[in-house]
Amino acid sequence: MDEATFLTALRRLPLHPGAANLRDDTASLAGLTITTDTLVEGVHFLPTDPPEDVAWKLLATNLSDLAAKGATPEGALLNYPLSGAAWDGAFLAGFDAALRHFACPLLGGDTVSLPAGAPRVLTLTAIGRDAAAPPRSGARAGDALWVTGAIGDAGAGLAIAQGNDGPPELLAAYRRPQPRLVEGRALAPHVHAMMDVSDGLLIDASRMAAASGLAVTIDLAAVPLSDAYRAFRGGDRAARLAAATAGDDYQLLFAAGPDWVPSVAATRVGHFAPGSGLTLLDAGGPVAPPARLGFEHRA
Repeated sequence: MDEATFLTALRRLPLHPGAANLRDDTASLAGLTITTDTLVEGVHFLPTDPPEDVAWKLLATNLSDLAAKGATPEGALLNYPLSGAAWDGAFLAGFDAALRHFACPLLGGDTVSLPAGAPRVLTLTAIGRDAAAPPRSGARAGDALWVTGAIGDAGAGLAIAQGNDGPPELLAAYRRPQPRLVEGRALAPHVHAMMDVSDGLLIDASRMAAASGLAVTIDLAAVPLSDAYRAFRGGDRAARLAAATAGDDYQLLFAAGPDWVPSVAATRVGHFAPGSGLTLLDAGGPVAPPARLGFEHRA
């Protein structure tokens, strides 16, 4: 069973009204915005990644979902598998630094043990307040599609973490993502739809379009690449496709009226129209979408 099939099955269960039919990355309860994420060793982080960075990433990935709702962090719950004194101590040091950096105090959680040799499975739930909460399903025909920051840096950073030589800022993008909380609060009252780019620009834009009942067109030539990424992988079509299908960027993807200009640094990369599906353009002409649009969980 793949992720989409499992989610479809979950929608047949009794759902809270705040779950939004499980079509978004957050839920609403009593005026709060709630999200949860799990990092699995060997899937979301490497066994060789420093524990301090794993702790940072665990919190940052959750806060990125809050950023996409324009929410301010209120607190977090941690579910943690005990792993040994050295790893646990380093993780706690990194977690302490991350909680303080993002002003997100710990509310509680749970500790468990794992069988010897089992991969670590880390879960965190973040709670936010004062959310303007634009849904991912709110895009309108004619809307422009925008993204903050640069795309592809974290995917390139993963390659560096796996042993390739490359710029340290790309490695940092993979290990220590920066949730766009300030940008999210500035954008949320003005945009029609917003979500973070966690699994890849193409797949997440397709999810926004599908949730909104629309088609989306993306111009590969407009996909923003950092100087470090260009130095590492170049800026041709292959490099842009690699960036647009890589995950872990945690930038904000948002839809807004065609004449509106955001107050934060962002790049217009496409538009929405009646219909369904994804259309790619490059140099003014169509490009066949790749077989893999981004990361998806599968059994």
